[in-house]
Amino acid sequence: MLEQTKPFLSHPFDDDKLKEECGVFGVIGVKDAANFVALGLHALQHRGQEAGGIVSHDPEAGFNSARRFGYVRDNFTKQSLMETLPGPVSIGHVRYSTAGSKGQTAIRDVQPFFGEFAMGGAAIAHNGNITNADELRRELIERGSIFQSSSDSECIIHLMARSLQRNIPERMKDALRRVEGAFSVVAMTRTKLIGVRDRLGVRPLVLGRLPDGGSVLSSETCALDIIGAEFVREIEPGEMVVITEKGMESFKPFEPAKSRFCIFEHVYFSRPDSILGGRSVYETRENIGRELAKESPVDADLVCPVPDSGTPAAIGFSLESGIPYAMGIIRNQYMGRTFIEPTEQIRNMGVRLKLNVNRALIEGKRVILVDDSVVRGTTSRKIKEMILDAGAKEVHFRIASPPTAWPCFYGVDTPQREKLLAATMSEEEMRQHLAVDSLKFISLDGLYRAVGEPNGRDPKAPRYCDACFSGEYPVRPTDMVAKGFEMLEPAE
Repeated sequence: MLEQTKPFLSHPFDDDKLKEECGVFGVIGVKDAANFVALGLHALQHRGQEAGGIVSHDPEAGFNSARRFGYVRDNFTKQSLMETLPGPVSIGHVRYSTAGSKGQTAIRDVQPFFGEFAMGGAAIAHNGNITNADELRRELIERGSIFQSSSDSECIIHLMARSLQRNIPERMKDALRRVEGAFSVVAMTRTKLIGVRDRLGVRPLVLGRLPDGGSVLSSETCALDIIGAEFVREIEPGEMVVITEKGMESFKPFEPAKSRFCIFEHVYFSRPDSILGGRSVYETRENIGRELAKESPVDADLVCPVPDSGTPAAIGFSLESGIPYAMGIIRNQYMGRTFIEPTEQIRNMGVRLKLNVNRALIEGKRVILVDDSVVRGTTSRKIKEMILDAGAKEVHFRIASPPTAWPCFYGVDTPQREKLLAATMSEEEMRQHLAVDSLKFISLDGLYRAVGEPNGRDPKAPRYCDACFSGEYPVRPTDMVAKGFEMLEPAE
């Protein structure tokens, strides 16, 4: 197994956006499957930019893996590395830090994780978060398990090892029945590619087919496009698929439940060129902008996105309101995460190293800034100051999601609740804190309308997981409750 031990210098200017914590990808039935996985992970880089890993299996060379800090393009495009990952089946993972030592990730925490069982080896890559991982880890350690990482995902491997089932897919079913929270898992054995979603389907997972007959599992459809794979369908909530070179079997190993897909995938996490639930992510975000313009109109001269995530919503706001769209803020596309040693002087430059105001467009104008979310508010204040410094007469914020007032425990890097601006302030207090002329968020009903629910959110049976906005958690966060986290009482 190949590993990198060189520490990774994290980017000193990561703003206060919510971050999706993982992307998973797997391929079976092609020569040098790891090369396809590397391309797929490159397309999923937005889901995790801290580290990545690939495992492959070759009948002659056996299992091999490589784990690296940093971008896929900086690591898994090197021929010398990819030649060490031969074989017709491979899986991969890109990550931000999940449960474990955030900001201090060790190479041992980088997935996929590998285990050797009596019936052969298996590797797993997990997108999501296990909400009873502390409880499971204590139990497993007491029974003799020795953990190699601080990741919640390693619990799955140990639960598989303790199962009495006679093959790996059955052991995985046993293990995942013990797991609470959210998981989309891509796994592999010597001859199988396995995909599983939790019974609520919180995190995405799709199935694709290559022209020569190979099969693909991916977090998003955009990663199918890069390798020329055809989108077949989404893996259903609560479904397990087991794919070999001979075909695919489907199982439903969990108790049935009503789907609660993460609504923030539509707002921000997924790439705009992906398809979720049969809907174009780009078109959904444009619809969000249109709903915002209907709910919170304002007299202004320009509609400007906060790049890049606010762009489709800003276009929708402009189309609905009739106010011209303009690229008032330009992103430096070549700002890498290993840019420069972060001296105090450089730190003080803040977002100016990533974003620059187009002064010729902004000066003397009343500007509507459209962004996807406000989390801590630090970046929003800096952007507002840049716009005013460029000579804007007024600054109005329109936010393409409801106020983020609750932490996510299902695979999103969210601050503690007391650090979320909306947890301690009203909308008017946030406006004053940001010192802008107006601040309006889309309503939760408006967001549901934008994603195809014409009557808005059904409070008795919401279609999506929206806990970060509503505080209604579809899966009890067992470990956090044990640590004192106070949940809202379920709606009657």
